[in-house]
Amino acid sequence: MTELVPLELNPELDIEDLGARFRRDGRVRVCRVFARGAPELYHYLESNEDWVQLVNHEAGAHELSWSEWRVPGGKCRSALETDIFARAIDGFQYSYAALRIPTASEHDENPVLSAFCELMQGQPMQALLEGITGLDAPTFTDGQVTAYGEGDFLTGHDDDLTDSGRKVAFVLGLTPQWRLEWGGLLLFHEIGGVDCVGLIPQFNTLDLFAIPRYHSVSLVTRAAPRRRFSVTGWLSIAA
Repeated sequence: MTELVPLELNPELDIEDLGARFRRDGRVRVCRVFARGAPELYHYLESNEDWVQLVNHEAGAHELSWSEWRVPGGKCRSALETDIFARAIDGFQYSYAALRIPTASEHDENPVLSAFCELMQGQPMQALLEGITGLDAPTFTDGQVTAYGEGDFLTGHDDDLTDSGRKVAFVLGLTPQWRLEWGGLLLFHEIGGVDCVGLIPQFNTLDLFAIPRYHSVSLVTRAAPRRRFSVTGWLSIAA
């Protein structure tokens, strides 16, 4: 197993410029967000076996163990795939693998991801997020690590839940050497619109965008030789 290195923010980030871009466009991509630790985190996620596959089923969110899902043509997978794509025709649907980020009180469940949670609550990260978004003491909530493989996708939505306190969406990209043709793009568009902006997955990047904003993740194709890894969640403020 790769020896983990603590994540450290890049001290050369131009927070003033990033904040100006966020205020202008309602979104910004921060490149080279970490000075160290990102490669080791990627290799840890790549070798992890504790993933669950999440899909939106008739009864709501449905989980399958990674061992059940990752076998192409497996009984559990085949039984769901027809329903997954049928529901995606005109409704909200998703399919991707995930790891939940533990809270501080659940540190022993996964020390690596608990350390990420502590990083998000630390002063350096808080200063960065406040400086870019203009939010006062934002809280990182509902964090999860996602891995999009062949056939995975997320249909359009705007992340706006009543009384959630969500203000900004957070996507930490941990995907090296990715081609546009492989899919898995973060797309910004409007319901029924014809124009969109697509962001190619990249390594060690942080995408922040204001809520509500309609977006989706395009289908990952068979050509992709690896999965698309990211850490996602929301920056919220107390009501």
